[in-house]
Amino acid sequence: MEGDIAELGKYIGVGLTAIGMGGAAMGVGNVAGNFLSGALRNPSAAASQTATLFIGMAFAEALGIFSFLVALLLMFAV
Repeated sequence: MEGDIAELGKYIGVGLTAIGMGGAAMGVGNVAGNFLSGALRNPSAAASQTATLFIGMAFAEALGIFSFLVALLLMFAV
C-alpha cells in the first residue's frame, strides 16, 4: 500500500511540474508576441525586430521541451 502511495505522489509531482513549466512557456510566448505586436506597429522598425522574434520563439519552445524532459526525468529517474 505504501509503495502505491509513493508512486501516486511521484506521478502527481510530475504532472504539476509539467503543467507549471508549460505555463511558463506559454507566458514567455505571450510576452514575446505582445512585444513584437507593439514594436512592429512602426514599419521602419520591423526589419530590426526579426532577431527578437526568433529569440522569443526559441525561449518559448525551449521551456516547453524542458518541461517534457523534466517530467520524464522525474518519472523514470526518481
